Amino acid sequence: MNLIGTAEQYLEPSTSGIDKFRESIYKVDDLQLRKLGSTVVVQTMASGISAYLGGKLGLGNQTTTNSSACITGAESILMAYERIKTGQATKMLAGSTSDSGPYIWAGFDAMKVCTYKHNSSPKQGSRPMSASASGFVPGSGAGAMVLESLDSALKRNATIYGEIIGGHINSGGQRGTGTMTAPNSIAVQRCIKGALQNAGIKAGEVDAINGHLTATSKDATEIQNWSIALNRKGSDFPYINSLKSTIGHCLSAAGSIECVASILQLHHDFIFPNINCEDLNPEISDAIDFNRIPQQLLNTNVNIVAKASFGFGDVNACIILKKYAK
Repeated sequence: MNLIGTAEQYLEPSTSGIDKFRESIYKVDDLQLRKLGSTVVVQTMASGISAYLGGKLGLGNQTTTNSSACITGAESILMAYERIKTGQATKMLAGSTSDSGPYIWAGFDAMKVCTYKHNSSPKQGSRPMSASASGFVPGSGAGAMVLESLDSALKRNATIYGEIIGGHINSGGQRGTGTMTAPNSIAVQRCIKGALQNAGIKAGEVDAINGHLTATSKDATEIQNWSIALNRKGSDFPYINSLKSTIGHCLSAAGSIECVASILQLHHDFIFPNINCEDLNPEISDAIDFNRIPQQLLNTNVNIVAKASFGFGDVNACIILKKYAK
């Protein structure tokens, strides 16, 4: 079957439409059903954004929505990659999105995982890997990538920003150190190793890591997991960065937005800086060299980037991205 021109969306709006929900609940309670409007269902259903974009762009194949907390975006891209790899599609639109506002962030604030120490200095608030990190800064948005087979991209003379050469998704099952909100380090390490194996590369070939790194107490644990999984430490550790230092934590949108940033690094040969981590967490500095955490934009050849996302529910995803060589 010729699938050129078809596409699939994995755009996760699990926290979208909250304001519309609130507005609708009050109207229902007041028995004002006629004032709800005819679009309340599609504005609040989980697959609403995927379906909306599918219609606007006239896409076929499969339109679906995955929801896996903070790994949603990375997971969606790997799902699309696998669908193309198995010959079920030629082109895919994969990404994720997240809502914002007090009805989203209040729950995280109640969990005490959002920072409050920089309300008067917001630019210094997001501090992944910093000793003075006190929680993440809320962010929101969306990111998406068009994936397609190489033959299809070459045929239409598309700009190829990079390649996905493999990846892995798993869950720690909330066993051991894993809980609904904390990662199982063994599973994280297995996810990273599984991604390398699936991509057919060795740990020493990874030039840079775009981590999950949320400016919480788990940042040091993540670095330790990377170090163990790659068997690299000190100055031998790859460069590592966190986009959250610049844009905050976008929850279900984070993985796709950060994948876009990672691909741009490959395409343009740079590593974007980590801001606000001049005071590196000592547990991190014990594991890797400070110079592996760029504080300024670094112009350097980047061939392979490992991008990982970890999320509530003890779920993990890692994608291996490679520079496209003509």
